[in-house]
Amino acid sequence: MESEAPTKASIVSSLMSIKRNSGKTFSQIATETGLTNVYVAQLLRRQAQLKHDTAPKLRAALPELTDAHINHMMEAPLRSYDPSILQDPTVYRLNEAVMHFGESIKEIINEEFGDGIMSAIDFFCSVDKVQGVDGKDRVVLTFDGKYLPHTEHKVEHMVSRLKLQKE
Repeated sequence: MESEAPTKASIVSSLMSIKRNSGKTFSQIATETGLTNVYVAQLLRRQAQLKHDTAPKLRAALPELTDAHINHMMEAPLRSYDPSILQDPTVYRLNEAVMHFGESIKEIINEEFGDGIMSAIDFFCSVDKVQGVDGKDRVVLTFDGKYLPHTEHKVEHMVSRLKLQKE
């Protein structure tokens, strides 16, 4: 009888258990691997693909990782989210902040760069802790995305149309 392939949820559960057992924070693992703390979390949640050159660094940071874990992490992930996560107060407030400030952010992007968007693929993200002027802890979220200009849709730039016309 063949054994069933592990589910994404079971792999994530195992990876997060290894992280907890290590006693390390995402930021500590990030320092050891040269990645951002959010990217480390994305890797362990199977929301990002582990690259070949980074695998030895991650294994050194988390020695409990097995070959099977590494192999799963090197597969292209199914990037998804559970809509019920929006009920979590942290995720809800982050979503609320983006929705509240989104229009202004969009206007500033357009003003500074032109008609375009910030990439969510060529994108870096980190979470940092700083002390505010009042002495209280503050959360600093950094979204660092490549600017992608919207393009005018000219037929002569549409490669597929040019190839179809030649046939």
